[in-house]
Amino acid sequence: MMLLNTGQVRPLTPHFARSYPSIKTLDQSTIHEVFLSSHCSEEDRERFDELIIHKVRISKGIELYRAGDPSQYLYFVRRGSFKTTLVSEQGHSLVTGFTMSGEPMGLEVITGERHICTVSALEDSEVNLISCQRLANLARDIPVLQLNLNRMLSRELIRSQNMLITLGHCTAEERLAIFMLDLSRRFAVRGYSAHCFLLRMSREDIASFIGVRAETICRAIARLRALRLMTFEGRSVEIIDIPQLETFCQRG
Repeated sequence: MMLLNTGQVRPLTPHFARSYPSIKTLDQSTIHEVFLSSHCSEEDRERFDELIIHKVRISKGIELYRAGDPSQYLYFVRRGSFKTTLVSEQGHSLVTGFTMSGEPMGLEVITGERHICTVSALEDSEVNLISCQRLANLARDIPVLQLNLNRMLSRELIRSQNMLITLGHCTAEERLAIFMLDLSRRFAVRGYSAHCFLLRMSREDIASFIGVRAETICRAIARLRALRLMTFEGRSVEIIDIPQLETFCQRG
């Protein structure tokens, strides 16, 4: 059963296609690099491709899945970006992450758990849906696939632990700087500029993710601008000096 309301899904617009001036195109080899390895046989790649049972386009603001939904699929972002939100029993919400093109989502599928967060599109996006049951079966036949799935879980755990350290020891300005450096590195890996990029998430979403109030974000932005480390124009960001920004982050 599809997790999307297909009535709310619409084709990608020409504006979406111009969102980021890509230096390289995300093709099928990208998903192979994430889940397999360059040493895998063509037969293994073809068997993996058979797991991709849907390619779905989802509009900005639409939920891909909700907390509590059965984890039927592992998702791979081919275009666009998403935010992950955790909502407590008391109704408090917290943004726990942002996913870009070339990254997987819904890793709880690996352990068979239900989704614990809600994921929604930050822009018109496109994802592959990978059958979790068939993925588990194939991982038993292809050791490198199982190894990479384990690595994904490990990286997610490390990311969560690093975030706890950041929240416990860093100022609002340092938290914002660390967040921007992480975005910079992820954009660079995808062939985009590491210095200039466009934020798809709102300042409120960033504030939630780094654990500060919305008004604190404005003061943190002003502080980084005054230090001539970064400039902000709406959602456009320019990192003036990456080494200096890295040094600033290390103060915490």
